[in-house]
Amino acid sequence: MAAMFMIAIEATIVSTAMPQIASQLGDLHLYSWVFSAFLLSQTATTVVFGKLADLYGRKPVLLAGIAVFLVGSFLCGAAWSMPSLIVFRLLQGIGAGAIQPIGITVIGDLYSVQERAKIQGYLASVWGISSVMGPLAGGLIIQHLSWAWIFWINLPIGVLAAAGFFAFLKERVEHKQRSLDTIGAALFAVAVASLMVALTEAGTDGGTAAAAAAICAASTVLFVFQERRAREPMMAFGLWSRRPIATANAATLLSGMTVIGLTTFLPMYVQGVLGQSALVAGFALTMMVLGWPVGATISAKSFTRFGLRSILLFGAALLPFGALAFLVLGPGSSPVVAGLGSLVMGFGMGFLSNASIVLIQTCVGWAERGAATASNIFSRNLGSTLGATVLGAVLNFSLARGGNGLSPASSEQIRELLEHPGTAISEAAVRAALDHALHLTFWAVFAIAALTLLAATLVPRVSLDAAPQKAAGE
Repeated sequence: MAAMFMIAIEATIVSTAMPQIASQLGDLHLYSWVFSAFLLSQTATTVVFGKLADLYGRKPVLLAGIAVFLVGSFLCGAAWSMPSLIVFRLLQGIGAGAIQPIGITVIGDLYSVQERAKIQGYLASVWGISSVMGPLAGGLIIQHLSWAWIFWINLPIGVLAAAGFFAFLKERVEHKQRSLDTIGAALFAVAVASLMVALTEAGTDGGTAAAAAAICAASTVLFVFQERRAREPMMAFGLWSRRPIATANAATLLSGMTVIGLTTFLPMYVQGVLGQSALVAGFALTMMVLGWPVGATISAKSFTRFGLRSILLFGAALLPFGALAFLVLGPGSSPVVAGLGSLVMGFGMGFLSNASIVLIQTCVGWAERGAATASNIFSRNLGSTLGATVLGAVLNFSLARGGNGLSPASSEQIRELLEHPGTAISEAAVRAALDHALHLTFWAVFAIAALTLLAATLVPRVSLDAAPQKAAGE
């Protein structure tokens, strides 16, 4: 939980402090890459570290991940420019790529299915607490300390987490000659990183996006060729193609797209269309993050009674049900409606994410659990990136096109409306255009949530009585 806390609090605490950091470091055009760099390297390395944990054990990979994350955190605090901060955030993301999947894999190793579900609920609560503490801690640090402590706050937490793993995590891995597919790992990282760059830059920098897409295509072809010839491939295609894993990961990817749509565009609607403050918008979104751990905790107590598949289906069904609230929002609506929809979707994610992790870990043995767990984390992160790109394209297209007798609205007009409400000359027209565009975006969120439910119906039943395979020598 301590190790996961460092990853969980990163997003909220850094986003709170970034305006002040950017004002001191300059290069505001690189602002978004401070966040994208972390997610990019984390997603690109998650599956690689999952495979390494299966080959060499959880402990060395987890300790190495914490060490890399802490080095990256220290350097971020010492950054002297925006480009240097972005490079150090890449390093932080590599560490996070080991910590998150391997931490969850350790839970799968140590606990039975019934106990594991409860512990996953504890881990989910870490994310909920972090979402509330992050903005508060970020604001206090910026007000009373140097912004460097936004990153240095991780150092004592990480050292304590590493000490705990070193002292108490006992595992015995069979010592044998192992073949590490370094070429496959490098090609996979390049393919995923270039894909995320292409998605991130799509619509803003066409040349960069096209070049990144070409690199992604070439490295993917080379990766597939390498994996078919490697003695011990980095990615076992047979593992990913198993029906329980493939369908659970598909539902997870789509749910990631749904959640990023909510977190990205709900605050914009509450502020820009409903005319509420940023604080009210934050509370509406926080309801999802509060509902998530509650849903995970309730699901943990229900696995043995209803089964993993039923819990996963219930969670998936809550996503489109919650998304309905955003379809009925209008300029005169209460932000409570948005908060209720957010809460329901949070419940859904708690049920779905907890059930999918436990289901995937249940249907594999020790030697595959790291790779299987990492595949689920990877699917969610990739879904977030895909969702941000697809839903952002829907919003931008609608704003540029207008429709329903509305005039097109530029990004500058929208920014002026959000930052300085009441000062735009044509505020009513811009607000109406934003309302129309966000409604189309919410329809897209609803459609993706419905697809999540469809994917969940394809997940087969997995017996909770499946005995997990232990590591050799245990």
